[in-house]
Amino acid sequence: QVQLVESGGGLVQAGGSLTLSCAASGGTFSSYAMGWFRQAPGKERESVGVISWSGQSTYYANSVKGRFTIARDNAKNTLYLQMNSLKPEDTAVYYCAADRRGDWGKVDYWGQGTLVTVSS
Repeated sequence: QVQLVESGGGLVQAGGSLTLSCAASGGTFSSYAMGWFRQAPGKERESVGVISWSGQSTYYANSVKGRFTIARDNAKNTLYLQMNSLKPEDTAVYYCAADRRGDWGKVDYWGQGTLVTVSS
């Protein structure tokens, strides 16, 4: 059983930056592809970015490409999301996810989420 704990959310002004972290425990971190997802009020959860098991490959949603960077440190069992040039539409609960197969249609484990609020 893998536990995922996000941190780093908060209130930031538009144009600002935040870095989210996701600490993993209870499993072999490098055995999981990792991802960040978000859910805004009244909307469905959507993918923000995913990263391969080794960290060599990343994929971003068009809405965050060029502004967000996903990274992982397998030695520290931690996933990161650096968010720059934040916009009010980035306001959402951000979730960390782990999947052994990299099948994001059926995620193995979810974190509890951390709220990011971007004020205009």
